[in-house]
Amino acid sequence: LERGSTIISATNGKTTTAGMLAAILRADDRFPVHNRAGSNMSWGVATALLEQRGTEGLFEVDEAWLPAVAGELEPRLIVLGNLFRDQLDRYGELERLADEWAALVEARAGETGFVLNADDPLVADLGRDREGRRRPGVTYFGIEDSTQALPALEHAHDAKHCRRCGAAYVYERAFVGHLGHYSCPNCDADRPTPDVAATRITLEGMSGSRLAVRTPDGELRVHLPLPGLYNVYNAITAVAAALRLGVDLDTAARGLEAMRAVFGRVETIEVSGTPVSILLIKNPAGANEVLRTLRLESGERGLDLWIALNDRIADGRDVSWVWDADFELLDGSVRSVVCAGTRAPEMAVRLKYAGWPTEAIEVEEGIAASLDRAVDRSRGRLFALPTYTALLELRNLLADRGLAAEYWQ
Repeated sequence: LERGSTIISATNGKTTTAGMLAAILRADDRFPVHNRAGSNMSWGVATALLEQRGTEGLFEVDEAWLPAVAGELEPRLIVLGNLFRDQLDRYGELERLADEWAALVEARAGETGFVLNADDPLVADLGRDREGRRRPGVTYFGIEDSTQALPALEHAHDAKHCRRCGAAYVYERAFVGHLGHYSCPNCDADRPTPDVAATRITLEGMSGSRLAVRTPDGELRVHLPLPGLYNVYNAITAVAAALRLGVDLDTAARGLEAMRAVFGRVETIEVSGTPVSILLIKNPAGANEVLRTLRLESGERGLDLWIALNDRIADGRDVSWVWDADFELLDGSVRSVVCAGTRAPEMAVRLKYAGWPTEAIEVEEGIAASLDRAVDRSRGRLFALPTYTALLELRNLLADRGLAAEYWQ
């Protein structure tokens, strides 16, 4: 790979961000070796290298595998989006991952460039050396549009204490989970000023969003065809990385506007005449953003939903995270919901306690039978919210029925 490699890692959004950056590079007539199917551990990267040819690499990498994979690839650029609680039985607490990422940044400082989220205290701090000075070769991105802030910090927000001195952060505003504008009252570990920032954002439900982005090269305006504030974060991450890779703003905008949903991330596939929109959920922060987006879609008719909760190894065996996700956001907005997956009954109980009407809730554990039941019950678009392995089962089912391409193609 004569032009080197770019690695993208995050708890939420790495597949979509990598897809956005790939679309931007294609608009620049560059076709990187890319693990586009989302297999993001060492074997997924190796498979992409075996299957594809190119002069540069673009790889999304699992949070825990990042140090090992970066050591093998020696990347030109590392893009770090966020750290949220996810699969605690596998990763442990966030501080452990943050320490491992910090060691990686320390080891590669001066050799590798970094694109970091200014709005995530755990990630932003990686851009400072031990004396608190900004490292060379670091680009920060973030959101500056205060109109998109949450009315209050979510009760399950993660980054509470300064990594440098242990004091509790003071938040002026938060956008997604703990991502926001914060300061440390005890030391200088405040939010850094982002180099690339979304300054005006208009969310348009499932149809996408419009945004203005301030960059060192001028302002970028784009209509993003993917919904939600979380995809705004993904987009500005991709823009910041693209600028570091030598792409101009017009090309970046063209690539983003040509972007289409990647595997399981807001794909819409027709089933028996019903459009089924698939939105992956896997932890409280990500689920809350999906729920916020769906609230804009409820209308007078109400939402029809299919929610599949699995507890397999790739999902995390502990599903208690559903109690930290704010399903209460859709109280009064749901017409019907079918709960599926290995922990379907637990999901139904969670929805009952969220205030959803019990007569609207059905339990059908099998993926195929539950999907067909949800399609039969729906009166328009059906929103499918699966966890990771349930998403794989769903996509395999749709491929077997000839309704979608195999996800690895």
